[in-house]
Amino acid sequence: MGESPLFCWAETGTQIAGYDGHRAGCGFCLLALTKDGEPAGSLFGGDGKREQVWAVLAARQQKMELERIREAAERVARSVGIDVVDVEWKVGKQRFLRVYIDKPEGVSHKDCETVSNQLSVILDVEDLVPGPHYILEVSSPGLDRKLTKPAEFERFAGRLAKISTNEPVENQKFFEGRLAGFADGKVQIEVKGRVIALPMEGIRKANLVVEF
Repeated sequence: MGESPLFCWAETGTQIAGYDGHRAGCGFCLLALTKDGEPAGSLFGGDGKREQVWAVLAARQQKMELERIREAAERVARSVGIDVVDVEWKVGKQRFLRVYIDKPEGVSHKDCETVSNQLSVILDVEDLVPGPHYILEVSSPGLDRKLTKPAEFERFAGRLAKISTNEPVENQKFFEGRLAGFADGKVQIEVKGRVIALPMEGIRKANLVVEF
């Protein structure tokens, strides 16, 4: 894997069935696929209770949509021998749908382009991203990649990592040390010469630490 995440890009093309088509390309730093939908109205208004209800419903809906998108991304990636590391929404002035992919020998620009082209078709045909304009980015996870699967903790044994847990383990929730594998449903991490076992289901966040 290189020193920085890999990205590919594509531009919008002709409109088909209410969606923008795509002209695929490959560049140094970005894969961008855009879609224009109906303008989304505000979910928030009225009294405080109604705002809270809409907020909860919106969060649940987004989680469901993200799960469907991840399933589609995994179908595409699996067909070309690639793993999906993570799928996430970043919402600010623009909506970004980010898909991180990887394989043991690292991903290339061509891998990003292949996944993006195939995934964009599925997103359009299955209408998996409702709402207004968005940008889709497909990239490698980077050197400080997120760790979410048992196999990843095994693969990166010996690497420095940061892990936070939902509940305290040995009176603490944050751990930084060398990964020591995965066994019996627990992530093994060596901290100050001692191996600590962290239940997989209790891990809130785990990332590799970049070392120079």
